[in-house]
Amino acid sequence: MKTPLVEMDGDEMTRILWQKIKDKLILPYVDLKTEYYDLGLKHRDETDDRVTVESAEATLKYGVAVKCATITPNAQRVEEYGLKQMWKSPNGTIRAILDGTVFRAPVVVKGVSPCVRNWEKPITIARHAYGDVYKNTEFRVPGPGKAELCFTGEDGAETRQTIMQFEGPGIIQGQHNTDRSIASFARSCFNYALSVKQDLWFSTKDTISKIYDHRFKDIFAELYETEFKPAFEAAGIEYFYTLIDDAVARVIRSRGGFIWALKNYDGDVMSDMIATAFGSLAMMTSVLVSPGGQFEYEAAHGTVTRHYYRYLKGEETSTNPVATIFAWTGALRKRGELDGLADLQAFADRLEKATLATIEGGRMTKDLVALYEGEATGLNSDAFLDAIAQTLESL
Repeated sequence: MKTPLVEMDGDEMTRILWQKIKDKLILPYVDLKTEYYDLGLKHRDETDDRVTVESAEATLKYGVAVKCATITPNAQRVEEYGLKQMWKSPNGTIRAILDGTVFRAPVVVKGVSPCVRNWEKPITIARHAYGDVYKNTEFRVPGPGKAELCFTGEDGAETRQTIMQFEGPGIIQGQHNTDRSIASFARSCFNYALSVKQDLWFSTKDTISKIYDHRFKDIFAELYETEFKPAFEAAGIEYFYTLIDDAVARVIRSRGGFIWALKNYDGDVMSDMIATAFGSLAMMTSVLVSPGGQFEYEAAHGTVTRHYYRYLKGEETSTNPVATIFAWTGALRKRGELDGLADLQAFADRLEKATLATIEGGRMTKDLVALYEGEATGLNSDAFLDAIAQTLESL
């Protein structure tokens, strides 16, 4: 390697697997260079979450990052870890700084068929990575009163609108987005669709959210008509918008093989649905692509807390590491592409091939056994990583 990867370590069971993957599948083969950031919850708390900002800034500098799954604390986690405060999602912080789009696609394995039998090809989720509920402002309303939405322009002029006349306690939340970020999201989606030559679908709930969601729809439509339509037509691919209700029905009836662009929260939820329907939440690739050409690869799932508690008791776990392995291979491959290192790219390809071949050969973690169409052996996490290493050596 010439240039380091930005390495963002994480929490709980995925943190354990992170080190095992490095020790068993990467360090024996790669002269690994990383700039390391500990995004474990305790260290984020110790640094007042400055470490998360620093890791994102390093990604802007070096261009490629690989991230372990991290905890977004709720009230229970604040108490469990003795935190100073309920820190915001590290993914939300990183995505806001990089201002990118998250592309998530399932890892397809022979022998594990999608639950939706007509899906013949992977469905890629393009998720907006800024704003909405992930950058919200919210609080509890203590009692009767009027809640207002207020905007004060630079000239001092105010625009006010009543949200709710509360008759008793309740809750209130403010969300936002920017034309600039939405346009960046749209361009990323159009460019990605052209690069892979797949149709692009976009959907929101603009019939209900007639200003907020409709703004997304309008910006996509304007950019398509003014910048991307000729290229789409030349490539023989299609862009279309449809209401999210209709899109869900179309997706279920489809054969797959397209990109589905969604707002931040919609993309979060639907990527989990797509991953599960294709096999497992642990079988989903995820890459954040920024307008400046930075790439951050991560697993699309959480920290596997239940397995971590078992691990702390000394019990055996069978946690699926495939998404984390593919985060590493994606980052290594991209680093190789940017630095002109063919051997590094080839190693990433070989490790992915070894991972899939191990599963297709009937050796896998227990979450996949019930889905596998053939004879399968359920292995614990260490044994599965050892099996992949064995396959890797044979390729």
